[in-house]
Amino acid sequence: MTPENPPIAARKSHVNEAHGVTWDDPWHWLRDPNYPEVDDQEVLGYLKAENAYFDAAMKPHEGLVESLFQEMKGRIKEDDASVPIKDGDWLYWSAFKEGTQYRDWYRRPVGGGEEALIYSENAEAEGKEYYRLGAFAVSPDGRLLATLADDDGSERFKLVVRDLATGNDLETVTKVGIGNPVWTSDSAGLVFTEVNDQWRSYRARYHRIGDDPALAVTIYEEKEDIAFSVGAARSTDDSLIFISTGNNSSSEIRFVPANNPTAPLTMIRPRAPELQYDADAAHGTLWILTNDHHVNFSIATADPAKPGEWSELVAGSDRTYLRGITSHRDHLLIAARVDGLDQLLLRDYASGATERVPFAEASYSASFTGNPEFAPDSYRLAYSSMVTPATVYDYHPADKRLEVRKVQEIPSGYDAGQYVTERVTVTARDGAKVPVSVLRRKEFAKDGSGKLFVYGYGAYGLAIPPSFSTSRLSLVDRGYAYAIAHIRGGDDLGYQWFLDGKLKARNNAFNDFVDVTRGLIAEGYARAGRVAAHGGSAGGELMGAAVNQAGELYGAVVADVPFVDVLNTMLDDTLPLTPGEWTEWGNPITDKAAFDLIRSYSPYDNVEAKPYPALLITGGLTDPRVTYWEPAKWAARLRATKIDDHLLLLKINMGAGHGGKSGRWNSLHELAEAYAFVVTQIG
Repeated sequence: MTPENPPIAARKSHVNEAHGVTWDDPWHWLRDPNYPEVDDQEVLGYLKAENAYFDAAMKPHEGLVESLFQEMKGRIKEDDASVPIKDGDWLYWSAFKEGTQYRDWYRRPVGGGEEALIYSENAEAEGKEYYRLGAFAVSPDGRLLATLADDDGSERFKLVVRDLATGNDLETVTKVGIGNPVWTSDSAGLVFTEVNDQWRSYRARYHRIGDDPALAVTIYEEKEDIAFSVGAARSTDDSLIFISTGNNSSSEIRFVPANNPTAPLTMIRPRAPELQYDADAAHGTLWILTNDHHVNFSIATADPAKPGEWSELVAGSDRTYLRGITSHRDHLLIAARVDGLDQLLLRDYASGATERVPFAEASYSASFTGNPEFAPDSYRLAYSSMVTPATVYDYHPADKRLEVRKVQEIPSGYDAGQYVTERVTVTARDGAKVPVSVLRRKEFAKDGSGKLFVYGYGAYGLAIPPSFSTSRLSLVDRGYAYAIAHIRGGDDLGYQWFLDGKLKARNNAFNDFVDVTRGLIAEGYARAGRVAAHGGSAGGELMGAAVNQAGELYGAVVADVPFVDVLNTMLDDTLPLTPGEWTEWGNPITDKAAFDLIRSYSPYDNVEAKPYPALLITGGLTDPRVTYWEPAKWAARLRATKIDDHLLLLKINMGAGHGGKSGRWNSLHELAEAYAFVVTQIG
């Protein structure tokens, strides 16, 4: 098979009907009726043909792929270790060894002593095409380790308990776990969550160590709303176990004593449409982050004996977006964002005084991370910017001091002085001011002669931070300006920024991305056709909508695991994520207006007979989030409809899911392929 002869998927009429509208879906057959098993030989044959075509098209560029891979690999310290974290009587850390794909996990006693390897991802992954460690939780007494691992990309994790003294696995608690297992405070058992056949986290259970796992007690099962998913967490002071349920816009939390998980659950506040809240516990008080009074959230307190009676502690603000709280012994830690910039705040319980951890750069990404203890002397932070490598700090509040614990090493060398990061504001077509973070070399000339790479996501309230990446330097060093478009649908500028890009306002996200591209072209970063774009999952939907709307702007587009068959997926409530997604996209089953809107932008349904840019589309056969047939159907329709000869490649990972191949080198090689595709199409 040669790049001149791409595979052509057969057309088979399949008529759909909803709200009095009928339409044909001629590539519906690419969905195996036995899914999640995929054994239809015609389906598999087509996917394998597309993969063979991908291989044939990329073969002449193997040297470029390898060069990019080696460049990116050369910037990664092979034998790298994390900064140890104190938790009880032990220090814990993970490390990569030279040549390995995965982490190994270690610990040593606080105060000194021998280090011990307690878990090897490399050993667990040996002989497996795919491996992912989803959770790692040591019991409070330090004797037992609970892990969740996925070995096929389906995101159904096996929960195993290991004796750390012997290294022997004691029991497999479940094979369909998800989330994080939560130890009881007496280390006697685990609270864990499971997914059902539709891959919905639907119940929380308690397993007592040593008992038959089949006898695990169901603490809570979500039966009221198929769109709600269940989670579990332990309060920072270790007094409570929280059982949460909710969807993308509503939440409801119950709790039990952490030493008695089968006690009756106590509800904090019943669910209500659009009511969101999260909770922690310290000093006999519930600390609650909620949107009940302000779209950007506020902080309230409650007595655990009267958990539904909330007293406002920190009022909501139009400018300050409150994103997370953690209640430690001495401070309430608050993660916030002001004018799109991360703020890390420490609030004193007694005085109410709040201090901000200071950072010097004008644009950066910062977060609290790795603070498992209730009463630490310092707080662990993660920091980077588009020009500053990832840095781990400990912040010492007693003397208001930032201590550098680790700076990301770049073995092949990195000179920050050769690069410039800037914050650009583009005015969208409706007047909204959309921020854009740009990384470029100092000598990059904004005269239209350069090349531009624009990344976007724009959904679920997930911001794309202006953080550091060694990989993107391979594009920037080849003359590209790398831009992150902070479009609506993310929460970059506050929660309202998210609301302004979902449901009825969904087109704002697509328009923002196109308008950012046009704005950067007008600023001289590149000319039309010399722009590459990249997005994955919901960002892949963004790519599909952008090329339907303004494909002439782009010379190459990479759409990873793209959510492009939006209408058909949202009409099918048997699919894993559909019911939980209706609060994000709308329910076209019951709402004709939602049906009409989704049908108007769904990338698969709006492919036209016109030129499209070169496209690289990826998918995963076991992906439960964006099912493999979405990218496959989209590629098939594009091949049959577009009127250009630009390269279109579809690559389906036959042994992986939503995140692509596992292992740090395998995933890096896939990124090298994507960048090689861009470079060969744009220059």
